[in-house]
Amino acid sequence: MSTLSRFNKAYKHARVIPFNDRSRFIFFSDCHRGDNSFADEFANKRNIYYHALKQYFKKGYTYIELGDGDELWENRKFEDLFEAHKNIYFLLKEFYDLGRLHMIFGNHDFVYKNDKVVKKHYETWWDPHEQRQRSFMPDLEFHEAIILRHEETGQELFLLHGHQADWFNYLFWPFARFMVRVLWKPLQVVGITDPTSPAKNNKELFKVERRAKKWIATMQNKITIIGHTHRPRFPEPGAPALFNDGSCVHPRSITGIELSDGALSLIKWNIDTTEEGYLQIKRSVLEGPRQISEYNQGLSLKKG
Repeated sequence: MSTLSRFNKAYKHARVIPFNDRSRFIFFSDCHRGDNSFADEFANKRNIYYHALKQYFKKGYTYIELGDGDELWENRKFEDLFEAHKNIYFLLKEFYDLGRLHMIFGNHDFVYKNDKVVKKHYETWWDPHEQRQRSFMPDLEFHEAIILRHEETGQELFLLHGHQADWFNYLFWPFARFMVRVLWKPLQVVGITDPTSPAKNNKELFKVERRAKKWIATMQNKITIIGHTHRPRFPEPGAPALFNDGSCVHPRSITGIELSDGALSLIKWNIDTTEEGYLQIKRSVLEGPRQISEYNQGLSLKKG
C-alpha cells in the first residue's frame, strides 16, 4: 500500500467535525507522555504543557491531539504513564467532560486503533483513597484522522498523525516498538538517538514531507495538519498546504497550531524570565495568523 493509498484510506474513514469562524481549536501532538524516568522526554515539558492547556481550557478551546500522545513503545504499562502525569490526564478529562477533546492515534500509540485497548486504559481509574475503580473517560474514541469541515464554506482541514507517509513506522511498527524497548530506550538515556525516527533523522523527515505533499497535490491543496516529524511547518499561501504542529518534546519549548476566528497560527510556549528575574511560561506566535480562506483549494502550487 502506497502513501497515497494510506492517506486516502484515512481520509475516507475520518471523523468529520463541523466548525465555523467562532470555533477555537488547539492542536498538539507528539507529547510522548512517559513514566517520568530519564528516558521520558515529556517530563521536562510537563509544566509548560499543563499551563498552556489550562489556558486553552479557560478560553473555550477544543483540544485535538494529533497522535503519539502516550509513549507506548518505550513503556508497556499505561498505569506508569498515568501515575507519572496524573494532573495532565485529569486536565484532559476536563476537556472530555465538556465534549471538547478529540484524539488521534500515531505510531507510538497505534494500539489505540483497538477500541478494547482504549477502554482498558481510559474507561476507569483506580482511586487509592476510596480503594475502588471510578469512571474516567468512558466511550473515549481514538481516530486515525479527523476532518474539520466549515459549516458555511465547506472548506476542510484534514488532521492526522503523519506516519501514513512513513512506510516503516506504519507497516512495521511492532518491530520498531520492539527495537525501541530493547535497544533505543537504554541508549537514549546516554544520549544516543534512534536513527529510524523522522524526528531524529532529517533524511527521513524530508521523505515524509515530500510524500505528504504529493497527496495534498491530488486533493486540490487541501489543508493538511500532521505531527510525527516534530518539525514545525507553516507554509505560505500558494505553497503545498502541509502544516506541522511540531511537538511537545522540543529541548526548551512546546509548539502547536491554533485555529481561531477562521485563522491558523503556529505558536510556541516556553519558560522565560521577566525583567525582575521571575520565571514565567510565555506564549509566542511564530507564524500567522493566516486565514484558512487564503489557502484556496484548486490553485496552482508553487514548489515548497
